[in-house]
Amino acid sequence: MILQTIRDYDFSGKRALVRVDFNVPLKDGEVTDDTRIRSALPTIQYILDAGGSVVAMSHFGRPKGKKNPELSMAPIAKKFAQLLGRPVKLASDVIGAEVAKEVEALKSGEVLLLENVRFYAEEEKNDLDFAKKLSLFGDVYVNDAFGTAHRAHASTAGVAHYLPSYAGFLIEKEVKFMAPLLENPEKPFVAIIGGSKVSSKIGVLESLVNSCDTIVIGGGMAYTFLAVQGHSIGKSLVEEEYKDTASSFLAKAKEKGVEVILPVDHLCGAEFKEDTKAITVDSADISGDLIGMDIGPKTVKLIVSAVEGAKSVVWNGPMGVFEFEAFAQGTLAIAKALATCKGTTVVGGGDSVAAVNKFNLADKISHVSTGGGASLEFLEGKVLPGIKALEK
Repeated sequence: MILQTIRDYDFSGKRALVRVDFNVPLKDGEVTDDTRIRSALPTIQYILDAGGSVVAMSHFGRPKGKKNPELSMAPIAKKFAQLLGRPVKLASDVIGAEVAKEVEALKSGEVLLLENVRFYAEEEKNDLDFAKKLSLFGDVYVNDAFGTAHRAHASTAGVAHYLPSYAGFLIEKEVKFMAPLLENPEKPFVAIIGGSKVSSKIGVLESLVNSCDTIVIGGGMAYTFLAVQGHSIGKSLVEEEYKDTASSFLAKAKEKGVEVILPVDHLCGAEFKEDTKAITVDSADISGDLIGMDIGPKTVKLIVSAVEGAKSVVWNGPMGVFEFEAFAQGTLAIAKALATCKGTTVVGGGDSVAAVNKFNLADKISHVSTGGGASLEFLEGKVLPGIKALEK
């Protein structure tokens, strides 16, 4: 996959329409986590340093196609300006004559942030007339919003029909780390897939079984796989309707010679509550009324050993209920193993990213993806509309 990137364009005297992902958490009108804004800064700065001006656009929250002052980009524009170290003007709207005037007034080195693009229902419908109106605000289109690249919306895919289109540095980095995992990973390649449900991760498992040497299955989804192997799983989560799917996946992995690591011991609780006492079960089988809440120490050793010898590792989904302190150990151990692994390590998916951030290990990972749903769909081998539009 070869993308056209912003290095391939001369921005001098040009206006760049840049799609960013500034859908950030707010509390009392203040941004509480500015990671997404920071990750877009290198692209914005590059365009400005090259003599261009920037019209940035993003969505925020779920206004459902209606203007909602509570979901205005105003507090985000303020934080954006602070991090960028130069003024950022907030446009009066997303489209229209007034915005056109504000855009026309932009000089080289200046930045305008459009209002929330989802104030218009046409955005999520990928309405081409709406996309065309947006395209009038730039000489060139730059997409640096990996977190929304799996959505075929007007600002992520539609605009690319009307302007020369390029990838920003963030999208370039995401593709640089993600694409080889599907196309040509360095071996041995280990995938660690967790989370609560088989239904949300089976696509990723079925894609990665074609390129992996070892697949680790943890989290709540592991119990459906253990059940089809004939293990007792107590009152742990099981998706009855996915038992056949789990069974055929295990058969496919065996046929391809891919090792599948499932929990061989567990940390269990009597109830699904934060203050439930952690009970170690020293076997793959869980008896009675106990609920599997985390992987046990023997399973941790197996996974750490697989990661130690890996040249490529991808991790998506926690190993247990890591939000509960007593059941965070398995996820923490995996995060630490990735942090010390000498191979290329990629972490994607909201909960895994939250885990490496919680344990302050993000800077020890080769690449921490900014897109939860997008990284998942990328690993499933799906075409992401926002990235397809940027291919050479």
